[in-house]
Amino acid sequence: MRTTFASGGGHLFGLDGALASALRKVVDALPESNQSGLGAAAQRLLAEPATDLLSRRTEGEDIPSALLRPVREAVLAGKRLQIEYAAPAAPAASRTVDPIGLVTVRGRTYLLATRDGAERTYRLSRILSAERLPESAQRPARVDLDQLWARRCAQFLADHDFPVVLRVRRPRLSELLDMARAVRAEESELDHWVRLEVSFEDERHAVWAIWQLGDDADVLSPVSVRDILRQRAARLVTRYAGPADRAE
Repeated sequence: MRTTFASGGGHLFGLDGALASALRKVVDALPESNQSGLGAAAQRLLAEPATDLLSRRTEGEDIPSALLRPVREAVLAGKRLQIEYAAPAAPAASRTVDPIGLVTVRGRTYLLATRDGAERTYRLSRILSAERLPESAQRPARVDLDQLWARRCAQFLADHDFPVVLRVRRPRLSELLDMARAVRAEESELDHWVRLEVSFEDERHAVWAIWQLGDDADVLSPVSVRDILRQRAARLVTRYAGPADRAE
């Protein structure tokens, strides 16, 4: 039986690395007849899958144990969960969800769940509060979390896919990665430049993000983004070409 506990050190879903490793070994060593309980728990936890939702390396996040504990307990016990969630560019709102599993990848942890039957993925660092509810979650008895995660990653990238090829100076690389939806390819160049294929929400998002980098970024494609940036820069040159108007 294959479990989804990860090996190695560090903290995994709020569990010490040694404890997570020990749990995995216990499950693997048990007779088949005794594996059902621990196996059911193990299939709800996926660590470091090959597919990354953001397709890039990210900094680790420190999730308070007081928040992670009720989320983890609801996942393992199959109970509904009430969370207050702050989605990007939206006010925090309360949601009641049916948790399916937890995925940690590149130092970030995600809650896979359904809400009113629709698939949802919540980043734990954006959950402000969590409460395990007494009623049972509406979810399948068994789940292939690796397969489910790969499918959700593919859907995420399909829904947020305005590709841009550009060069950026390395000191501004992390700033670009924070603004991009996903990075499909990355290649170091000479003179501290990095060439990337990056996905944004749409053309407007791409222009906004790249404009923040000034002359530390050089868009190679698409031409439409180059044109918009050139026109915006030309308007600024015209505005600042002469003396400033002074009110009398």
